[in-house]
Amino acid sequence: MIEKKLLKSAVNRMICGVCGGIGEYFNVDPTVIRLIWVILSFFSAGAGIVIYIIAAVIMPDA
Repeated sequence: MIEKKLLKSAVNRMICGVCGGIGEYFNVDPTVIRLIWVILSFFSAGAGIVIYIIAAVIMPDA
């Protein structure tokens, strides 16, 4: 069994590669993840931006 790790993407990166890495981990198009993230950020008064920054610091590079 191959162990999957959540890593920032080196290929599908727009800012830090967080959404690309999440998309690669769950085998989903990173654009869908980015749209969900923008909607989350908009409706949560910016909490999605804070979560993105935390994820960018915590997640290791690919």
